[in-house]
This record gives sequence, structure tokens and C-alpha cells, in this order.
Amino acid sequence: MLPINVKNETARLRAVVLGSALHNGPTPTAEEAYDPKSLEHILAGTYPLEQDMVQEMDAFKQVLEKYDVQVYRPEMIENYNQIFTRDIGFVIENTFVKSNILPDRERELDAIQYVIDQIKPENVVRPPEEVHIEGGDVMLWNDYIFIGTYKGSDYKDYITARTNAQGVQYIRDLFPNKIVKEFDLVKSKIEARDNALHLDCCFQPLGNNKGIIYKNGFREEADYMFLVDLFGKENLFHLTREEMYHMNSNVFSIDTHVVVSERNFTRLNNWLRENGFTVEEIPYAEIAKQEGLLRCSTLPLIRE
Repeated sequence: MLPINVKNETARLRAVVLGSALHNGPTPTAEEAYDPKSLEHILAGTYPLEQDMVQEMDAFKQVLEKYDVQVYRPEMIENYNQIFTRDIGFVIENTFVKSNILPDRERELDAIQYVIDQIKPENVVRPPEEVHIEGGDVMLWNDYIFIGTYKGSDYKDYITARTNAQGVQYIRDLFPNKIVKEFDLVKSKIEARDNALHLDCCFQPLGNNKGIIYKNGFREEADYMFLVDLFGKENLFHLTREEMYHMNSNVFSIDTHVVVSERNFTRLNNWLRENGFTVEEIPYAEIAKQEGLLRCSTLPLIRE
């Protein structure tokens, strides 16, 4: 059996599901785009090519294996986007939560069923239908569970609004011993620079007490201030609007001092090194065009 265990975002990673870009399917039409950034690249003719994305994910896999991480990959589905495994499920402590994702992504869960089958059945849960929650919105920080959500009355009109109030309550009920803190995120269907698709698009903890943050990703200043007070302003790297658009907050920690980052994130990567982190730089700019990056394409199973 797989002894799943995740308590925070940065402890030493031992096992992870890394998405796959193989047989990713044709470039979607504008009508099929799930988010404004993909739409932008579809219309501009710069939507990423499968071969480029496969190379980027292979580079990520090599870094993970360099640190002796057990890497699982989804079973391949023809002509289907299977890059963003973070959306389809997540682990909190020793519980695997299957996300209620957009219905036409359900097959992505089937493709990792062989991994889920290695987990004790009593540790796998599936929320009821009215609960919407995706892994990109769920962030563990020891005693805290941070959850990104959208509280606008027009929630149902936004395909970019992925986690609802029922999702937050479901996690509260499941983990009564944790402090669940929700964050109301800014959403846009038309401007990617103003769309925090998930919480990890505008915030992510690093190491033991640091983090990356984009102030304007939060609808309420109080939510932003909560994180500033918790981490300390001097410990947070503040993103510009353009850096947020290029997904600078969506790096991935292998350990408290090892961060995988996109090689073009110059300002961030320099800051990380200045703060004592080992930065593993890889190319991931093509995958970023789909409004997801390194954290989005991983589903951590075991951190020790």
C-alpha cells in the first residue's frame, strides 16, 4: 500500500503523480478554451505544441528523479489533456480527496486509478456532487489549510471559478482539527492578467516561513493582509501583474530548501538563491500558456 502523507507544501517529497503531455490532442478551438490565457494563445496562433510540452515535462521528471522521488504518470488517453494532475485530486495528511472537476475531465481521474488503488480504500473520499473543489485551490501549511474560492453571486457564470463555498465547508468538516482559511480570488473570463484561476496562481509558501504572493489576486485586502501577518512582509516575494500572468507563483518545492522554477523567472530565482534556496531551473514556458505551471502539473502523495 501507498502510505500517503502530506502536511504542507515544502517537506521532503517522496512520491508524486506528474501529469503527461503525450497525445495531448489538437489545439482547442476558441469555444473550447477553459481559461482566458489559453484563449489568448489559441487566437494568437501561439498555443503550445505537444512535442515542446513533452520535453518540458521530461525535464521536470528528470529533476524529480535526481532527488530520488518516486514519479507516477497517468495512463495515456488519446487526444486528451492530462497535464494538470493537481486539479483532479489532492492529499491532506493521509486522506486522498477526489476532486469534483469539470465533468468532461472525469477521465483524468480514471487514468490515475491504478495509483489510487494502492491507497487504503477508507483513506479515499469523494465529495458529494454540489461540492466543487480543485487541488490548485487547496494549500496545506501545517495547522492551516488555505483554500481559494470565489464568492461572487455570478459564480456559476465563471468557468474559472473552480472551488465553491460548499467545497470549503466540506474540507472544514473533514478536518475539524485544522484551521481552514478561505481566500476570495479575483476572476476574469477575458483577461488572464486579472484571473487567479486557483489560489496557487497568486500565492505559494516556500521553505519554512517564506512565500510568493500577488496582492491583486485577492478580492479582499484583509485576505492578503492575513498572509502578510502570518508570514511577515519581509519573507514574501511580491509579484508584479506581469509576473503573476507568467505564473511565477506556481513553482514547486521538492524540499524546504529545493525549489523547481521556470528558467525565465529571473527576479524570483535570484531572490530564492539570495534566501538560501537551491533553484532547479527548467524550461516550462510552453505549458504556462495554458494557465498552469509546475505546481499545477503535480499531485504530491508523500512528503515526509
